[in-house]
Amino acid sequence: MTEGGAAASSAAPNRARRSKSILLILILLTGAVALAGATQNWVDIRLIPGEAAVDRLGVTGQKLNPSLSPIALAALAAALVLTIAGPAFRRVLGVLVLLFGAGIATLGINAQSAPRDAARGAVASATGLTGEAQYTVVASVVTTPWPLIVTVCGIVLALAGLAVVLVSGRWKSGGRKYEAQSARSARGPSEDGPDRIADWDALSDGDDPTRAP
Repeated sequence: MTEGGAAASSAAPNRARRSKSILLILILLTGAVALAGATQNWVDIRLIPGEAAVDRLGVTGQKLNPSLSPIALAALAAALVLTIAGPAFRRVLGVLVLLFGAGIATLGINAQSAPRDAARGAVASATGLTGEAQYTVVASVVTTPWPLIVTVCGIVLALAGLAVVLVSGRWKSGGRKYEAQSARSARGPSEDGPDRIADWDALSDGDDPTRAP
């Protein structure tokens, strides 16, 4: 094999490793931010003084959308499983991560587009009023930056899931290198010369089979 061919062969595994690391970091980071965002105030509600026991309500993302934390936790779990999953299961996980991201983004968008509707439950708990009667005691409803932050996290998470579906087939399976080395050790020296197939697999993984241990 020429030097150029060897360089190209070793560059491919390096690119695969980089893509895996980047995508796993993105999934972990966005999932963690979304999980943290669930505990933050998404909506600030000011009530007309004297109409309720309190004049101001802060509604967290988890209160608005109880499914937010479970979805974010599922995304984090998917990132961990991706580190050891085989090629076929990686694509399944990529689709799941895409769906998790879409769900998180949808929750964030809903909170931004209709915060008053999203906060009906919190107002009802504080005032005992439901339906249109709530409008008589609510002075203002304002969203914090958190719904937007979580929406962006959801979009990035969905894109990362799509990328996993597209590129994870080129990732090296965990343990493949060591399984190949164990198999070569178990066979021992061959009278027919070196195992060309095993050497080619090692070279594809970025190892030099001609290098002395």
